[in-house]
This record gives sequence, structure tokens and C-alpha cells, in this order.
Amino acid sequence: MAAFADAARPLSPTNIFAPASTPAKSIFGLSLFVLAVTGTIFLVVFTLLFYSVVRFTKRTNDDGREPPQVYGSNQVELAWTIIPILIVVALFMATARVIAVVPRTPPPSNAIEVTAIGHQFWWEYRYPALGIVTANELHVPVSDPAHPTPTFIKLLSADTDHSFWVPRLGGKTDLIPNHPNRMWIDPQETGVYLGQCAQYCGTQHAKMLLRVYVQSKDDFDRWIQQQRQPAFVDDAVSQGQRIFEPTACINCHTVSGTVANGRFGPDLTHLMSRDTIAAGAALNAPENLRRWILNPNAIKPGSLMPAMELNDQEQDALTAYLETLR
Repeated sequence: MAAFADAARPLSPTNIFAPASTPAKSIFGLSLFVLAVTGTIFLVVFTLLFYSVVRFTKRTNDDGREPPQVYGSNQVELAWTIIPILIVVALFMATARVIAVVPRTPPPSNAIEVTAIGHQFWWEYRYPALGIVTANELHVPVSDPAHPTPTFIKLLSADTDHSFWVPRLGGKTDLIPNHPNRMWIDPQETGVYLGQCAQYCGTQHAKMLLRVYVQSKDDFDRWIQQQRQPAFVDDAVSQGQRIFEPTACINCHTVSGTVANGRFGPDLTHLMSRDTIAAGAALNAPENLRRWILNPNAIKPGSLMPAMELNDQEQDALTAYLETLR
């Protein structure tokens, strides 16, 4: 994963002025058009104001008489009515085109299909055709412009409104309960792209982060194979598994190959293959994992995950067990 961090370092991973996907490029082009139009309006108005200030400033040799007064001008009134209407129509048409064309793009036969489910306060990703379930870190293949491999994302909400926004890959798209939405991306550069839930969804909205890993085809295929493997448990950490399975953990989490099949929390089958925990709020390191189990609110105040109330020995054994889930 470090290679992705190095690749993303030259540019901000949330830089909206460095689009790396076709939908983001469409939005970027629209923003430049709007900026050009509004910038031209600003320059024209500022120039006229500046001219008026300089031209009609009172001078010492003025005789005190008012300049000729103009009361009404059909030409001027037509101009300041028709020109703004044309400008608004042009901006409306350009915006409507992007809004209409981008979401209606049909998926090609080789598209990757992902279902993203927003929870308070984390992301669940399901790859129905690949049989993979993961959390908080979305993996997609890079898309060669000559042979595009886009990723189409079906957006669902498990509770309240959320919004999926990765600035360099696409625009904001809302997740609304009982109303599926769709979006697509075709990242053309490998790397890690960061995003954020852009719709206030509760106390931990600010820490409902997004990480999209864009990988080469070979790396993506290897990731798929890894994610398809069942959880492997070493006999040395079987005590941790015995602590995990009788507790409330299994009511919320799934670990493939065990009795844990909860859906309320993230799938933990390959927990240690992720760079972060708590939807990006902390690095996935043993000390953070232990702290998260002991008291989730210490890392993410308002988290819906309860503290497990384990003693030190049980805490160590459970952490060691979770560290084997790769």
C-alpha cells in the first residue's frame, strides 16, 4: 500500500483541479467554462465602474453643473435584459448537459460492478459478481483510455442520507434510503484517492472518510484472489477466536469460515489487509486496533460500536486474533 501513497504524493488526493476520471473531467471542464463566463462579467463590470469613477470624479476646474442626464434608453434596457438571459441560458445548458450525460452512460460488458452502502459511520463495499465484501477502502482497476474499464457503483443507504464524493474521480452523489442511486468512475492513474461523506449524517459525519485504491489490472486481480480466501487462524491465537465468537462481536461483524455473520458492522475477514480502521479515522496498527476494541469513542466519539469491557489478557488475545485476519 505504501506505493500508492508515494504515487499520490505529488498531487493532493482531493484536488478538484486535477481530475483523474472522465466524470471528474466533465465537471472540471464545466467549472472552467463557468469561471470564464463569470470572470468576463466581472472584468466588464469592474472596467465600467473604474471608468465611471475616473471619468466622472469631481475636478477643481469643474463649474459645478451636472452632466447631461439621460432618462431611459430602450437600447440599454434591451441590452441588460437580453444579455443576462443569454448568459443564464448558456450556463444552464452546459450544466444540464453534464448532469444528464454523465449518469446515463451505460456500463460496458467489462465494467466492474460495486454496491456501496453508507452506514453510520462507515462504508460497505460489495462486489456481487466477484463474491467480495469489504469496508471503507474501495479497490478498482485502472482504466486505460484506449480500452476503458470503468467501475459502476450502485449507492444505497442503510440508515440516513449520505453522499459519496471523491473529488478527483467524480461529483457528489447522494445515498438516500429506499432510493438507489448510481455513479461511475474510470480512474486513469493508479494511486490512492481520498474522499468524504458530503452529507451531514450524524455525530461522526466528519470522520466518515473514503479511500479509493486504483490498481493496475494485475494488482487488482491479486487483491481479488486474496479477498476470496477464507480467514486463516493460527492455533497460537485460537484463544482470541474463542473470546471473539461468544461475545457481541459476532452480532455485528462477519468473519468468513466462522460463526460470525453479522451485517451491522464491517466484514472483518480480511481486516488487516486494510490501511485504516474506523472508516479512515486511524491507521490500522496493533496499538490503534487494541485501543479501538477497548474504547471506540476514544478514536471516534459517537461511534455506534460498544466498548467490549475485556480484561488485559482478553484484550491482548482478541487483538492478536484480529491481526491474523489478512
